[in-house]
Amino acid sequence: MSETTIGQPVPAVGQPMSRVDGPLKVTGRATYAAEYNVPGLVYGVIVNSTVSRGTITAIKSDAALAAPGVLRVLSDWGSVRLAYQANLVNFFGQPVAVVVATTLEQAEHAASLVEVTYAPAPALTDIDDPRAVSQPSQRSPDYSRGDPDGALRAAHTVVDQNYSITRENHNPMELPSTIAQWDGDRLTLWDKTQWVQGTANTVANALGVPAANVRVISPFVGGAFGSAGMTWQHQTLTAFVAREMGRPVKLVLNRRQMYVGIGYRPSSWQRLAVGASADGKITALVHEARTETSRFQPYEDAGITTLPRFLYDSPAMRSQYRLVPLDVHQPTYMRGPGAVTGAFALESMMDELAHQLGMDPIQLRLRNEPSADEFANLPFSTRRLTQCYQQGAQAFAWSQRNPVPRARTDGGLLIGMGMAAAAYHTGRNAADALARINDDGTAVVASATSDMGPGTYTSMTQVAADALGLPTSRVTFQLGDSTLPMSPIHAGSQTMASVGSAVFAACNSLRDSFVRTAVVDPASPLHGVAPEQVSVRDGSLLVTAAPERTETYQQILRRRGRPSMDTQQSWSPDDSATRFSTYAYGAVFAEVAVDELLGVVRIRRIHATYDTGRVISPKLAHSQALSGMVAGIGMALLEHTVVDHRDGRIVNANMADYLVPVNADVPALDATFLPAEDAVPDPLGVKGLGELVIVGVPAAIANAVFNATGKRVRDLPITLEKLL
Repeated sequence: MSETTIGQPVPAVGQPMSRVDGPLKVTGRATYAAEYNVPGLVYGVIVNSTVSRGTITAIKSDAALAAPGVLRVLSDWGSVRLAYQANLVNFFGQPVAVVVATTLEQAEHAASLVEVTYAPAPALTDIDDPRAVSQPSQRSPDYSRGDPDGALRAAHTVVDQNYSITRENHNPMELPSTIAQWDGDRLTLWDKTQWVQGTANTVANALGVPAANVRVISPFVGGAFGSAGMTWQHQTLTAFVAREMGRPVKLVLNRRQMYVGIGYRPSSWQRLAVGASADGKITALVHEARTETSRFQPYEDAGITTLPRFLYDSPAMRSQYRLVPLDVHQPTYMRGPGAVTGAFALESMMDELAHQLGMDPIQLRLRNEPSADEFANLPFSTRRLTQCYQQGAQAFAWSQRNPVPRARTDGGLLIGMGMAAAAYHTGRNAADALARINDDGTAVVASATSDMGPGTYTSMTQVAADALGLPTSRVTFQLGDSTLPMSPIHAGSQTMASVGSAVFAACNSLRDSFVRTAVVDPASPLHGVAPEQVSVRDGSLLVTAAPERTETYQQILRRRGRPSMDTQQSWSPDDSATRFSTYAYGAVFAEVAVDELLGVVRIRRIHATYDTGRVISPKLAHSQALSGMVAGIGMALLEHTVVDHRDGRIVNANMADYLVPVNADVPALDATFLPAEDAVPDPLGVKGLGELVIVGVPAAIANAVFNATGKRVRDLPITLEKLL
C-alpha cells in the first residue's frame, strides 16, 4: 500500500500540536526519578573527596554511625567495576563513601561527620598549565588537504587568531536522581537518564549481573542536554548500596554535588587562521584545537573540528585536535557538543575576515559556498544554507546593519548586529518499535527512547497517527523503560530520524496487516479488493474509489475474536552515510545593546532560519529553536565554571554564582524553517534539530558585540572586564 493513500483528512505531521504530556507536567502528575514511592525506602548521601589526586589512607565513620537514623556507611566498593580504582582519587568530588539513613536529613548530617584522610599527589587541573601534556585525538585524527601553510603565506589577507571558551557546567532543572530496588538477583532502577538500555547495560556490567536482570524506568526527564547521556558513578553506587542494604535506596545529588558528579562542556582553546584573496575567496584554513579531559577516562569533544573542515570552500586546509588529560572529572556531551565550540571560532573568524576585506559577512559566506563536502569527498544530500542566509536576512532586516563599528546608538547604548552560520550532522542509528491496535480502536506504540524535553511523546504520536490513519487522541506512545523495544541513546539529534523511522515502519506494517486481513475475509466489506486500493482514515479501512465499502479496526478484531493485533519492526540506516554528506543547517542573526560605561551586553533580538528537513511538529521545533538560543546566550555572555586550580574545587558550584539566562536576559526570539525534506537519510525526511539550534548563537552574539563596540572578544563568556 502506498504511503500517499494513508492518513487523516488533515495529517497530524506538520501540525502545531501541543505536547501530549503537557497536562501531566503542568499539573504535577508526571513522575520523575526521585518521586517514586517505593515501600521501605532509605536514603543515601555521597561523601565526596576534597583533593583532586591522591590515595585514600583512612575513612573514619564512627561519628557518622553514631548519629541518629544512620544505618550504614559504605566505602568498600572494590567489587564494583568503576572507571578507576576505588582507593585512588582522580578528581575533586569523587565519591569516597555513601552514608545510608532512614531520612535524607539524617543521611546529609551524617555525611558531614565522615572523616577522610589522603596521601595527596601533585595534580593538574588547568588546561593552560605548562606542565600539561596533550595527546592526539582518536576520533578526529589530523587532517590535511593542499598546502595550507604555503597558501597562508601567499594570501592577500590573513586572519590568524586564538579563541577560548571556559568550562560550562550542566544545570538542568531535575537533579541527578536514582532509586534502586532488588528482588532477588533482579534490579529495578528508577533513574534520570537519556538512555534506559545503555544505563541498564552499564550498571549490569559494573555489578556483574546479566543485563536482562536490570530494568531501568525513566518516563520523564526534567532537562538533561547531554548530562544524562552517560551512566555516572552515583547511578551504579545506588544499585550497589541497595544490594548491600537489602532494601531500596534513593540517592539524589544536590546542586553542588552535581557539578562534580556528572560531566560538563570542557574548556577549550583554538587557533584559526584563514587566508583569502582580495575578492574574498578563501585560499587556506588552519585549525588547531585542544580541550580538557579526565586522565582516568578521556572524553573527546570531536565535533570541534567538523565545521572548519567542510563548511566553506577551501582548496588548502589542515586541522588537528588534541586532548589535555587532567586530574578532573570526565567531561561529557553538552548541547551541540564540539560543533558549537568549533563554530564560535570559525564564525568569529569569518566575521573578522569580512571586516578586513570590507565585505558584508553574508556575501563573504556566499562567495565561499562549497559545491560538495571537501573533507568527506561526498556530495551533499541537501544543503540549503544559501536560502537560510537569504530568508533569515530578510526577516531580520539585515540590510539595516551599519558595517562600521560604533556607528549606531540608542541613547547611551551602542547597538550592533551580527550573524553566523550553523550546521550539525544528521545522526541516525538502528531502532525498534512496537505498534498495537486494540479492539476499542486505540493504539499503543512503544520504544525504549526518552524525552528530555524536545517532545518525543508528541512527535512520535503524530507519526504513528498518520501511518495508522487514527486521530492523535487515540494513539498513546510509550517510552522510558528498558524492557521496551531497542532504541539508541536520546542524544545527537538522532531520535526522530532513528526511532521515528522505526515507529513509521511498525505502524505501516501493522496497518497493512489489517488491510491484508480484511481483503481475504469473505465477511469483510473489503473482501476481494486489492490492498493498494484501500485507504485508512479515522480508524476506518475503506475502498478509495468506493468509500461506502468500509469497516473499522474494531470490527476486524471483534470478528476474529482478538483483543488486539500488534507487530514489532526494526529500522536501520542504509549506506547513504558513505554516499552523501548529510547535515542540518542554519543562519543565526543577533542584535545587541552594549552599555559601554558598565560593560553590560543585552540581547535585543535573535532570529534564525533553519534547514532541518521535514518538520514533524512545528510548535515543538520552534520551542527547540528558542531554547537553543537561550542556551547560546548563556554560553556567550554568562556561563563560566570557576575552578580553584590548587585543588580542583569548583568555586561557583551553585545557582547563585554560576549564572544562567533568566527571563530578563531573553528578549524577542524567533525562528523559521525552510519548507523542505531530505529523503536520503531516513524515510521521514528529517535531519535533526536539537543540537543545531545552539551552534551559531554564541558567534552571532560575539559578532554583534564587535559591530556595536569595535572590540573583538575571542574568549567566552563576554564578561564586563573584556569590554571596559
